[in-house]
Amino acid sequence: MLDRVKVAAAQVSPVFMDKEASIDKACRTIEEVGRAGAKLVVFSETFIPGYPFWRGVQPVSRWSELMVEYQKNAVVIPSGDTEVLGDAARRADAVAVVGCTELGGYRGSGTLYNTVLFIGNDGKVLGRRRKMMPTHAERTVWGMGDVSDVRTFETPLGTLGGLVCYEHHMSLLKAAMAVLGEEIHCALWDGWWVMPRHPGAKRRYREGEDPRLCDIDYAVKEYAFETQTFVVSSGQYIPDDAMPEECQGFNIAAGGSFIVNPAGVSLVGPVFDREEILYAELDADDRRHTKAYVDALGHYARWDVLGLDLKGEPQVPLRATRRPRPTRERLKVVAEKHGVDLDRLEAILGELDESG
Repeated sequence: MLDRVKVAAAQVSPVFMDKEASIDKACRTIEEVGRAGAKLVVFSETFIPGYPFWRGVQPVSRWSELMVEYQKNAVVIPSGDTEVLGDAARRADAVAVVGCTELGGYRGSGTLYNTVLFIGNDGKVLGRRRKMMPTHAERTVWGMGDVSDVRTFETPLGTLGGLVCYEHHMSLLKAAMAVLGEEIHCALWDGWWVMPRHPGAKRRYREGEDPRLCDIDYAVKEYAFETQTFVVSSGQYIPDDAMPEECQGFNIAAGGSFIVNPAGVSLVGPVFDREEILYAELDADDRRHTKAYVDALGHYARWDVLGLDLKGEPQVPLRATRRPRPTRERLKVVAEKHGVDLDRLEAILGELDESG
C-alpha cells in the first residue's frame, strides 16, 4: 500500500427508502471527500437506500409491503445507478466503497442482497461482495453470499477488502481476508448500540452511555490487530426525527464511525448522533511496526499446524454439465479413422477444455 494516504468514513444519513436521493447524497459526499484530498471514502451498511430497520418488528402483511418498496429502491450492479456513482468517484479521484441493497442479477430474480460496492478512482466498478450470512431477522430480507464473495480488490492505494456488520465475528472469514492480502479494511455497520447483557437486549446508543457496551468497539479493534490492517469503519446515522415510526422498534442508527490503525489504536472517532465525514492519514509504518510483532501471514502463523480450506462454487441457477474427456484409447481410434495425428487431437481438446 501507499506509505501515506488520506481516507474518509462518511457518516452521512441516507434518504431512507429513496434510492435516487441516497445516490445523489452519496455523489455529493464523494466529491466533497475528493476536494479534501482523501483517496478512499467508505459509506455505511446498505447506505442505499438505508438499512431496513423495520425488519422483524412489523407483522408479515406490512413486512411484505415494505419488501416490495425495498425491491423498487434496490441497486442493480452494473446499471445507470453505478455509472452515476462512478462518475462522482472519477471526478473526485477517490475509491468509493458504498453499502447498498442489491437486486439479484439473475433474470427473473427478486432476491435482495446486502452488498458492498467497490468503485475505483477511474469510475469503473471494481466489483461487489455480498454479505455471507445475514444475521437474525435479516434472513427475511436478504439472500446469502457465496464463495465468490471472499475477495479483495487491488487499487492504487493498496489491497482493499470489506465485511458487513456481524461478518466481523466470523473467525474463518477474517482469516481468509488476511490470506488474500488485505491491507485496508472497510467495515460497514447499521449503527451503534448498547447491549448490557446480550445481543437480544441491544438498543440505540444514547449520549452519556458507555459506548464500549457495543461489540463494534472491540470487533473493529481486534480485526485490525488480528489481521494487521487499517480499518475504516462506517456506521449508519439517521436522526430520530427522520426515522419512520414503523422502524422505532429497532432504531439503532446512532453512527459510531471511526478509523483505527493496525495496532487497534483509534486515529479518529467514534462519532455519534451527527453527520460528519471523518478523515485520517494512514501511515504504512504503523502496519510495519505491528507486523514486526504479530504477522498473521508470516512468523505468527503456523501453517504446518493450522490451515484454511475455501470451499464451494458460486451459486448459479443453471450450470452446464461437461462431458468426461474421452480416454486415450478412444481418441486413438477416432484419430486413425479421420487420419488425424493423435497428439494434435489431444492438444486441440486441451485448448477446448481451457476455454470452457
